[in-house]
Amino acid sequence: MTESGRALPMVRSRAARFAERLLCWSLAAGMVTAAVDAVFEPPARWWHTAWPLPWWLTGASVLAWVVLRAREKAARSSPADEVEEVPGDWGRAA
Repeated sequence: MTESGRALPMVRSRAARFAERLLCWSLAAGMVTAAVDAVFEPPARWWHTAWPLPWWLTGASVLAWVVLRAREKAARSSPADEVEEVPGDWGRAA
């Protein structure tokens, strides 16, 4: 929070937003391909190779998103944020 009491707007990097969207879409594609595989059992030879690809992409995008979000949060925090001011009245209560 700033000195005026208002919260700072959350700044998201473009790479983190892209990784987040890639994660959501690859997860959705993985669920759709798994459902198609379970219900229809496509006879195409390439299908057994292709249907797990969205799941691999989901795993890779999770790792990318975690790293990018950790970097964002590390850049956002400052040493001043770590030290909390304790009101004077609280010291007497203990």
